[in-house]
Amino acid sequence: MAEEHYLELSENPVQFEHASSVNNVFFDEANKQVFAVRSGGATGVVVKGPDDKCSVAFRMDDKGEVKCIKFSIGNKILAVQRTLKSVDFINFIPDYPHTEFTQECKTKNANILGFCWTSWNETVFITDQGIEFYQVFPDKRSLKLLKSQSINVNWYQYCPETAVILLSTTVQGNFLQPFAFRNGTMTKMSKFEIELPVVPKPAKLTLSERDIAMATIYGQLYVMYLKHHSRTVNSPGAEVVLYHLSR
Repeated sequence: MAEEHYLELSENPVQFEHASSVNNVFFDEANKQVFAVRSGGATGVVVKGPDDKCSVAFRMDDKGEVKCIKFSIGNKILAVQRTLKSVDFINFIPDYPHTEFTQECKTKNANILGFCWTSWNETVFITDQGIEFYQVFPDKRSLKLLKSQSINVNWYQYCPETAVILLSTTVQGNFLQPFAFRNGTMTKMSKFEIELPVVPKPAKLTLSERDIAMATIYGQLYVMYLKHHSRTVNSPGAEVVLYHLSR
């Protein structure tokens, strides 16, 4: 009788060049792709996914240190963040110009924490002062701002299966504001509070990104909070608390 497993390693692991002073490695959770960027892309970018169909290799101009790099769904448009103020885009659609175009964040004095693709031509900039939802026009090499929301942001998480972005707000970071994206629309969902085991005084950022995860369980979206306790004989030291996000 074959053993049953909750989790097992793939028989075909993705192999890539390790991170070094000349090679930066990134992982895009939405497309499950690993990017190996050598010398800012000047000496090559190798993209590998779960199967050979996802593998891509190309070069791009070295315009500074790459902070984040992701393909849109279907590898149609590449987005590269090199600064805290803008994101560069490159077309990978056949017969479209293969030249870079840039979009700066609209919010004055804001810094871009990161970005997420919600469809093949729609992307969201997450800044420390809110989010900006854009539609990308690859033929015109331009972007159109569809909607924005001002909110102080400590960190964010993205669930690609449901296209929901979770923002950490307030000084302690324990008020979470979700936004859902679908067919060019952005919906603000109900904000909720994560109950902290200890409230620091004076107030400081307490809830970290590594304590939070999003997952779809039996078709329902949940936020999972890893709640730490003091380790005792009767306490394992931590528990997972689930918060249901109703759509």
